[in-house]
Amino acid sequence: MPTFVAPDGTKLAYHVAGDGAPVVCLPGGPMQASEYLGELGGLGEYRTLVMLDLRGSGASEVPADADSYRCDRQVEDVEALREQLGLEQLDLLGHSAGANLAVLYATRYPSRIRKLLLITPSVYAAGLTISAETRLAQARLREGEAWFASAYRALEAVSAGDHAAKNWAALAPFSYGRWDAAAQAHQAAEDAQRNVSAARIYGAEGAYTPHSTRAALATFPAPVLLTAGQFDLGAPPATVAEFADLFADGTFIEHPAAGHFPWLDDPAAFTSVLRNFL
Repeated sequence: MPTFVAPDGTKLAYHVAGDGAPVVCLPGGPMQASEYLGELGGLGEYRTLVMLDLRGSGASEVPADADSYRCDRQVEDVEALREQLGLEQLDLLGHSAGANLAVLYATRYPSRIRKLLLITPSVYAAGLTISAETRLAQARLREGEAWFASAYRALEAVSAGDHAAKNWAALAPFSYGRWDAAAQAHQAAEDAQRNVSAARIYGAEGAYTPHSTRAALATFPAPVLLTAGQFDLGAPPATVAEFADLFADGTFIEHPAAGHFPWLDDPAAFTSVLRNFL
C-alpha cells in the first residue's frame, strides 16, 4: 500500500485500484476509511481509482495535532497527494462529506483541477441548508417500504431535536435505494471504518467560509458534475441542484431510485454517468 508524508509529517496512505487515467477519490463519513467506496460500482474498469485514507482513518497515521482533522486543514494533504502522484492536474471526486474537502481544495488550487465530481455531496462548504421539512418530504418517497413507519418516526424525532443514538440508527434504510442484505452489510461496516472523534472536528468552527467559497465557485474554470440520489435525505436532489447552480460550469444529474451510495443501487447507471462526464 503506497504512502506519502503530509506537510506536517503525518504519514498518509492511499489505495489504488483499476486501470486507466487516475481519479483521486476523497471519502465521506466524515472521516471514514476509503474502503467503503469499493471500486465505485465498476468505475475501476475504466479509470484508476486513487482512494485517500484521510489522516487518522483507515491505514493513515493519527496526526500529532487533533485540530488538523478540520476539513480546511486537510486541503494540503490532497495537494501533497497530487505531488506524490506527479500529476499536473487532478480529476477529483468527493463523496458526501468528502465533497467539502474537494470543494475547498478546488477553490484553493483551481488550476490543479481538470474535472471535479461531487457525489451525493455535503453542502456545508457552500453554506447551503437543508430544512427538516425537505428531509421529511424526501423520506415520504419511501412510504411503501416495510421499514418506513419506524424509520419515519425516528426522523421526526431527530427533526424535533431528539438525537438519541437509536433514532440515528433507525434512519439507515433511507441511505440506500434498497434496504437489502448488501446494503445492511455496507451499513454495518461503517462504525469500524469511521474515526468518530475526528469526525466531530472535521466541520468545526472555522472549517468553512461560505461567502468566499461561493465567490470562488462562481468563477471556477473546470467542469463540475454534481449527482444526487432520488431518495437521499443527506443530499436531497433539490439542494444538490441548487449547489450545481453556484458553479460557473456545473452539471446536475439525479440517480433514479438511489440513495446516498448510488454506485451500490445501480452500478451500471452510476458508472455510465461518471464515464460520460470524465
